Order: sequence, then C-alpha cells, then structure tokens
Amino acid sequence: MLADNAVLVVAGLTKVYGTAATRVEALRGIDMTLRRGEFVAVMGPSGSGKSSLLHLLAGLDVPSAGSILLDGVDMAFLGEDERALLRRRQIGLMFQSFQLLDTLTAEENVALPLAISGSLADEARIRAAGLLHSVGLAHRRQHRPHELSGGEQQRVAIARALVIEPLLLLADEPTGNLDSVQGDKIMTLLRQLVEERRQTLLMVTHDSGHAARADRIIYLRDGRIDANNPGQPAGGRESAEANSTNRRTPAVRHVAECVEWSVVPPPCSFNAVSFVAPCARDALVHSPGSEETS
Repeated sequence: MLADNAVLVVAGLTKVYGTAATRVEALRGIDMTLRRGEFVAVMGPSGSGKSSLLHLLAGLDVPSAGSILLDGVDMAFLGEDERALLRRRQIGLMFQSFQLLDTLTAEENVALPLAISGSLADEARIRAAGLLHSVGLAHRRQHRPHELSGGEQQRVAIARALVIEPLLLLADEPTGNLDSVQGDKIMTLLRQLVEERRQTLLMVTHDSGHAARADRIIYLRDGRIDANNPGQPAGGRESAEANSTNRRTPAVRHVAECVEWSVVPPPCSFNAVSFVAPCARDALVHSPGSEETS
C-alpha cells in the first residue's frame, strides 16, 4: 500500500548483470520513496549504480529482485509493451544531450509524444505551444534544434518531458553539457516547475551545487544507498539562492534569456526514438487509437 502522496515507492531493488565470473551487482537492495511535488537528487561516484537505477525507474530495464511501484503499479511485473505504455503516459525523461529530432521544430518536438499517443494534431500543438511559453521559448517555437542554443534546446527537452503531464520526471545530468551560468538557469527553471506544478522530480547529477537545490539528496555507493548519507535534506529554494550568490553569477530573473551551447553533446545511452515512442516499434507502427485496443 502506498504512503500518503507517494508517487514512487522502491523496495529491495536489485540489479545483477552477468553470471559467475562476470557477475556484477549494480544495485543491492535500494529502498526509497518519492512523494508528489518532491525534488530528489541522486549522487555518487562512477560505478555507484546511478545509471542502472535510472534505467529501472524509467522502465527501460527490469530488476533482478525488488519492486518499483509507480502510482501503485509494480513495473517489475510488467512486460516490455506494458512498460512502454506506462512510460509513454506517466514518465517524463530528460537527457544530458537533449535528444531532440533535428528535422522537427521546437513545437513539433514537444508535441511528438502526444502525436504518438494518438492526440489530435491541434490539441498537441496547443499543449506544446503552452509548454514552450512556460519555459520561456514561445518566440522560438518554429525554430529547429540547430537554430537554438544549448540552454534553449534543454528547455525544449523539459517542455517535451512535461507535455504528457507525467507523474514522475527523471533527469539524467540535465546540465552536463552546459557551463555553470547556463546550468544555473536550467536548475532555476526545474526548481520553479517543481514548486509551481508540484512535479515529482528525480535528478541524477555530479554537481553538488545543483543537487543542493533539491529537497533532499540520496547518495549511492557500490550499488547501495550510503549508510552515512541515506537521504540528507537539501536546501531547496534557499540553497538555490545561496548557491547562485556563492558562484557570483548574475541573479537569474528571466529563464528565457538566450544561453550559449558551450560543449558539443556526446552520444547518449538513450536514443531519441526510444524516448519519444518510447520504443522504436511504437514510433514505426503506432496509429491513433491503438493504445485503447492493445
């Protein structure tokens, strides 16, 4: 049974890769709960299990043991198609390298998850335009990704993740390809979305300053939640303001300000089609109404 306001309840989550001599325990009995409107950051050294955790929470992989309850549904018992459908309807994903489709405009990128789910074109466009306005990009909605800065591309990706009104938003190093000023702008926007929309957000990051903007921080080490740091409260809005002051960056008043792309994005472990569909077969064979008959 879910705790009050719980969106995600993870219990005994374990993931093992390989067998015998090649056996690797990526996750070893993870327990955590995320409530509605909570912003949780996950930190840990390379190899601590952060990526494995994110893949499991997104339904892109299945656990070796344990449960993942999203709004009361245990993803551990769902098949691949059922997980894809759940992800399409209830999970928003953000990536370090944005994963926008180059041939589509910003508005079309945002509307794509709705189109794949069978929404009417006009409805999808209206919702996409509204989300782009909320992230400060109403004036850029007809531009394609190569015409946008890195910060603008990440805001398009945020709008795309939110267009389905997800129960859970997962962010994988969302500022990893942006410099400190650009990253602070994106973090200001994410914090604002959590507070204004009561959006539940789990973010994996290596940046302690950005993690401090979360409501609490979970530290992973060797596939376990660090017993010395099981889930420390972070500073939320107060830490975000202090962090901006300590970095001596200008006060962020308008998240719509143009920011420059400082680093060319590396390849991402998720591909764009698997996100928006969110599996290749969905993108290739989906037709309106197919969800209701599957």
